[in-house]
Amino acid sequence: MPISTRDDLRNVAIVAHVDHGKTTLVDAMLWQSGAFRENQDVDDRVLDSGDLEREKGITILAKNTAVRHAGMTINIIDTPGHADFGGEVERGLSMVDGVVLLVDASEGPLPQTRFVLRKALAARLPVILVVNKTDRADARIDEVVDETYELFMDLDADEDQIDFPIVYASGRAGRASLTKPGNGELPDSADLEPLFEVIKSTIPAPSYDPDAPLQAHVTNLDASSYLGRIALCRVHSGTIKKGQQVAWCRRDGSVERVRISELLMTEALTRKPADEAGPGDIIALAGIPEIMIGETLADPDDPRPLPLITVDEPAISMTIGTNTSPLAGREKGTKVTARLVKDRLDRELVGNVSLRVLPTERPDTWEVQGRGELALAILVENMRREGYELTVGKPQVVAKDIDGKRYEPVERLTIDIPEEHLGAVTQLMAVRKGRMEQMTNYGNIGGSGGSSPTRRQSTGWIRMEFLVPARGLIGFRTEFMTETRGTGIAHHVFEGYEPWFGELRTRPSGSLVADRHGAATAYAIINLQERGTFFVGPTTEVYEGMIVGENSRSDDMDVNITKEKQKTNIRSSTAEATESLTPPRLLSLEEALEFVREDECVEVTPSAVRLRKVVLDAKERERSRARAKRAAANA
Repeated sequence: MPISTRDDLRNVAIVAHVDHGKTTLVDAMLWQSGAFRENQDVDDRVLDSGDLEREKGITILAKNTAVRHAGMTINIIDTPGHADFGGEVERGLSMVDGVVLLVDASEGPLPQTRFVLRKALAARLPVILVVNKTDRADARIDEVVDETYELFMDLDADEDQIDFPIVYASGRAGRASLTKPGNGELPDSADLEPLFEVIKSTIPAPSYDPDAPLQAHVTNLDASSYLGRIALCRVHSGTIKKGQQVAWCRRDGSVERVRISELLMTEALTRKPADEAGPGDIIALAGIPEIMIGETLADPDDPRPLPLITVDEPAISMTIGTNTSPLAGREKGTKVTARLVKDRLDRELVGNVSLRVLPTERPDTWEVQGRGELALAILVENMRREGYELTVGKPQVVAKDIDGKRYEPVERLTIDIPEEHLGAVTQLMAVRKGRMEQMTNYGNIGGSGGSSPTRRQSTGWIRMEFLVPARGLIGFRTEFMTETRGTGIAHHVFEGYEPWFGELRTRPSGSLVADRHGAATAYAIINLQERGTFFVGPTTEVYEGMIVGENSRSDDMDVNITKEKQKTNIRSSTAEATESLTPPRLLSLEEALEFVREDECVEVTPSAVRLRKVVLDAKERERSRARAKRAAANA
């Protein structure tokens, strides 16, 4: 079969762990390729265009851009670094011919580095290693390169894959070099030219059979108020033109003739109209309103569908339904009906291949399965900002039955902490049935970011790796940050399935539950605050069954938080005495999802996040507990 190549084109994905500098490096590549005017006002991390991406400082959606360099077009896919958004990574890798693996010069390979590299090696893609942030004060370049080689061998890379080029870079400074700088020093080159040259020589040009018919794979979707649904495709063979009729090979196996109404190609950050695209091009098409990810556009006379894109199985699930609390519908313009919530979840499925929505026993509640807590929390946060009111259940793991035995997902957790917190963190993991796989002491040089250089020099840092059941990590981060006084760094990635670990009790405290409807009063909170920590302040409207605080003991306590001070005409000697009111602990959406137990849920509205019991009536909750105890005793 004759094979041709397009030497004027390179398709590459930039993959890395969270916050290792992917988007910043892409910024520098865009600037140095002349994509912007010298005086143009451009935001930092220009590809992180979503509000949540900017707020959290992470990439959530894979995006593509194109730079021109020395007569060559380099299509760059910027992928998320968090394993919860693994579906985006897998789609991104299906569009490219090689990857740039970014590793922080101080932190080294972390769990998500393992995740994205495993996917790249499985796809047989060539890898370029970029050791980024060489100018960090705590950089340890040689050790990081050695750790990366060990990771390649651990992932069973063959000799050709291990023989990768190494580029040393500082994305923020826009400099790269093939010569290793000293720790904490900038690369000796004045720009990113060495990186561009390595991409040109290492990433293969797109290859194709010139006699093969048209095949274009839909890898992502976008939308435009003017053009409607837009399909982002990689052309594998043949040519495609604006106005052409093509065969639309659908997921169900059917083939339908459609017309391409608009053909766009990316140049820097904008999509520009084009008349024709050929093999290797990454394009955007309009004119097919119901097209889905993974489908193929082919020659109408010889349709040959490409394999559907497959992604890893979901590991975490939670229920999402309409708001059923007494305060539902109080906010103006909110969307509260089951039909609206279901329509929104169905729309999410169109562009998110790693998500699943399953029906439940209730017609107004659905089980949503995804990669992890963060991915599901992002979905709920987006719906909340769009005006939806929701009731969200506690995240649960998605278990499997293998050979008649129950298996559950297991995560590989990497922790960086000062050695003074070793005992507390080890105890924290023991409760969650974590199994330590490895421990490295970096001595007094410090091996991780997240703390000041002075702090790291005075205290040795330890890196620990655990295998821990995924449900043991639900609610882990808050306790971990408390135990390490905010200095610890923890990241985890899906490892596999293992036999069920047994019962876990990860939250030692109970809940303070309001026993009536009304407004919280300062008088009641002052009298109750020694019982625990409150989540609401004075004048906050509460209802029976609403969780207003965390009990210092393990059981739940019903409290009257609306009690007012009785007025009397008798003068008191302590009338002028003042008492201090502890400020409430306001929970974010992620913290609320981590906090709740199985019999609790989170009420989410555009302006509030409230915690509540699933069963609001106190007497009914007591009867349910009694029934559960009797059932356990009989079993």
